[in-house]
Amino acid sequence: MPISLEKSAKSQSKRASGKSDTLLWVLVVSMVGSAVVANYHFSNLAWAFRLSGWVILSPVVLLMIFKTAHGQRLWVFAKEARIELRKVVWPTREETVRTTMLIGAMVIAVSLILWGIDTILLWIVSWLTGGRG
Repeated sequence: MPISLEKSAKSQSKRASGKSDTLLWVLVVSMVGSAVVANYHFSNLAWAFRLSGWVILSPVVLLMIFKTAHGQRLWVFAKEARIELRKVVWPTREETVRTTMLIGAMVIAVSLILWGIDTILLWIVSWLTGGRG
């Protein structure tokens, strides 16, 4: 198959998938919008009935989203993020407690230092302006 015909076929399939993606996004937005309006309209019904409607609608909407090109990229990203999360070395409880205590001690020490500097500067300014002392 000549190169120009391959490019033409790829561009036509890309346009077709773009149109189907657009159609799916329009359906998703209209379904969610209709569900919000219905939820508001039927606000006098018990919340369990309205929640069941959302529980039924959510998987359908998610399935439609994951059929789009953006949804497929999102799915791949989520799978790769989960793989990377498994590679993380989490600290032990002892390390976490020790680090938290160190941070607490540093916050207290820096607070005391800043309080001392503020007190000295306040004393100097009041002495220069003829206030107290």
